[in-house]
Amino acid sequence: MDPRLRALQDRLGHAFRDPALVQRALTHRSFGAEHNERLEFLGDAVLSLAISGLLYERFGASAEGDLTRVRAHLVREDSLHRVALALGLPEVLRLSEGESRGGGALRPSILADATEALIGAAFLDGGFEAAQAVVQRLFGDIIQATEADNFGKDAKTELQEWLQARKLPVPTYSILATRGQAHAQTFELECAVPALGLAERGEGRSRRTAEQEAARRMLDTLKSSDRPGSALRS
Repeated sequence: MDPRLRALQDRLGHAFRDPALVQRALTHRSFGAEHNERLEFLGDAVLSLAISGLLYERFGASAEGDLTRVRAHLVREDSLHRVALALGLPEVLRLSEGESRGGGALRPSILADATEALIGAAFLDGGFEAAQAVVQRLFGDIIQATEADNFGKDAKTELQEWLQARKLPVPTYSILATRGQAHAQTFELECAVPALGLAERGEGRSRRTAEQEAARRMLDTLKSSDRPGSALRS
């Protein structure tokens, strides 16, 4: 086996009995017919269940709505992208030459999909307990450091309230591009605040996810600019 795949399994904490599952989980659809989309579909469901169990244990006194918001934060594309980078997935992804030249190995949506596909592969290889152990290894420290109160509002709602509090018009959202087939599309959207001359982009596997990502990036920009001495304040 490729030493890089052996090292990846060490980082995952799961030694695959069927190495072909690892290869498929790391194979983008541009590479060939044996790609990871079905594993990603499975991994998405397994991840959601495993995260739900970990949150149920971590936040025993929290309401359902709080748990739902924290879970949504943990399984969103941006979080999965960071996990993928920590696992070193850009070095082991299998992409077509064209996709690779276009920077596909660093594209958040591709890396997030591969992370979910690996979780789905672990489920097929060793059952739910094996997949749950992988999720615990990847997200356990993050969950332990998380406070449920930090995720009271989604990014779109928080952005709208931030702007309204400053008597500014609400943001606009527009689709810039869609990629992939209908059952596995990636949306690229723009969140714009014309009154401030600002625009931020977001990507996601649904329009809603892309909007939330763009809104989150806009919030980050606005909050950093809202500090004393910033250009927007002056």
